Amino acid sequence: MRRPRRRAEETREDILATAETLFRKQGIAKSSIADIAQQLGMSPANVFKHFHTKGALVDAICDRHVRRMVDRFGSFDDPAPAPERLPLVVCKLMEAHLQDIRDNPFFLELIFLMPKTDLASGQRYRDLIEELFRDVIRSGIESGVYRCDNLDTVTQHVSAAFASVLHPVFLAEATEEELKARCAGIAGLINAALQSPLAK
Repeated sequence: MRRPRRRAEETREDILATAETLFRKQGIAKSSIADIAQQLGMSPANVFKHFHTKGALVDAICDRHVRRMVDRFGSFDDPAPAPERLPLVVCKLMEAHLQDIRDNPFFLELIFLMPKTDLASGQRYRDLIEELFRDVIRSGIESGVYRCDNLDTVTQHVSAAFASVLHPVFLAEATEEELKARCAGIAGLINAALQSPLAK
């Protein structure tokens, strides 16, 4: 008797879960579509039916991590004034990134792949980070604490400034104490700049 056909979404989720497990175990570069298919007891063609390339599969896994981050920070709402809230948001982001690195040994490999393969999830990740900063800066402007003429441009600059405490490559090279001190220092400089009468 033939087994009932599974829904495409169930098969897709199985492929994602198996691929992520394999990536954790032996890395992305050393894991092939054939390896993933073998683990699932299906043909590589069946995997390609759901993910046309290995890059598309990696992108879908990256997107899972981005969505988890959205869930984690989407409801982050602190009533503190913007100058106090800014370092809190950055520290929370930094701690989440550190946890991701600890929980996902292949996370750094994903980060290195993003610019090389132009993964769509990489852009969604950057958009998420910028939106968190934009919300803080906007609230500071609305309350009269921050001064700036171009919210989007300032948000991009702030996001770039905090890269040294958010990008996994930098996180892997410093202790948590060093990162917290760096985070506080950068937040202090940004707060001073945004509260200056000369800020644009």
